[in-house]
Amino acid sequence: MIRIISENFVMKWFLLLSFVVAVVAEEAGELPSAEPCDEEACKLPECRCSSTNIPGGLAPRDTPQFVSVTFDDGVNVLNMETYRDVIFNRRNSNGCSAGTTFYVSHEYTNYQLINELYNRGYEIALHSISHRVPQSWWATASLEELRQEIGEQKGQIAHFANIPANQIKGVRLPFLQLSGNTSFQMMKEFDLVYDHSWPTASHRDPGLWPYTLHHESIQECFMPPCPTASIPGPWVLPMITWADPMGFPCAMVDACANFPNREDENAWFAFIMQNFERHYFGNRAPFGFYVHEGYIRGYPAVERAFVRFLDIINNVYDVFMVNAVDIIEWMKNPVPVNEYRSRPCKTVPLTMCTARTCGPLVGPHNEMSYLIPTCNVCPANYPWVGNPLGR
Repeated sequence: MIRIISENFVMKWFLLLSFVVAVVAEEAGELPSAEPCDEEACKLPECRCSSTNIPGGLAPRDTPQFVSVTFDDGVNVLNMETYRDVIFNRRNSNGCSAGTTFYVSHEYTNYQLINELYNRGYEIALHSISHRVPQSWWATASLEELRQEIGEQKGQIAHFANIPANQIKGVRLPFLQLSGNTSFQMMKEFDLVYDHSWPTASHRDPGLWPYTLHHESIQECFMPPCPTASIPGPWVLPMITWADPMGFPCAMVDACANFPNREDENAWFAFIMQNFERHYFGNRAPFGFYVHEGYIRGYPAVERAFVRFLDIINNVYDVFMVNAVDIIEWMKNPVPVNEYRSRPCKTVPLTMCTARTCGPLVGPHNEMSYLIPTCNVCPANYPWVGNPLGR
């Protein structure tokens, strides 16, 4: 008992000291460098070392296998047809609704449909207002630029889709281009919980579990610059890459250098299952199916293989298709499969949508006219970077 109290006391003081050091460094205009992680000091729920070890010391057979399905970019009437066909009304084997995360960019997004997705329990997350090119812009973006592009998008989506801002918790940077320490500083300012932009191939088997940035990361840097500072707070949800048929890594399903014949449903189903089984029969790190909707819609055989895969996992006792943020919540308090299954199904506070179609409004970035379906009053100007509510 004395040892337990002593360990808890040391951990609390360690975390408090880390926080004070970080605050002092930030006020001085610099961030402290991340040091190698001490697992005795870095404890859940606040801190987690980057590691392939299963959280909570669970055995693989007792660990829920989480599946993260994500779609990037704008949500509109065209891709909503695919979402309704493929993911709507799915349930996991515990009877709870199956999750999906949408990393939304602003341009061409229908905010009435965002409201519908949110009310169905799917996660709405941030993917920037402009999704601007070139990709290199994101590598060198300043803190203020990322505040305007992503931090202020949180309020933009909450306003136009009429959903609670505190339900928007995740970030995926455009092109998976990291911005070093800067994006994580921005996330901390805007109370964003996790980043889901950072691929790993070297920690694919066994897979890398989510972790915090209190300490130095063991994850390789695919798209530099990667974070080097100690930034307590935000979590990293690694994008564990697939292995394509030639063994090359791909973070997004539609970005594999090699792939099966896209007219061959059985080959694609086998491709998906091969990558899934590496997780399921390994350390059960979260498995991701990360894709752009156009790829699914453009190749019916791929869509059918994807649906077959979902049909299977939705009926497996220890596999759960969840929102990305649900993985982070489990990480903070890891429990075995049986306990996880017995929990009440998660719900969100439902919101109304007073539908309005606004515009045409002229975009200041390209002089094009846009119609904006919203759940709120119409803006006077086209919402854009630096003026996210169009005032």
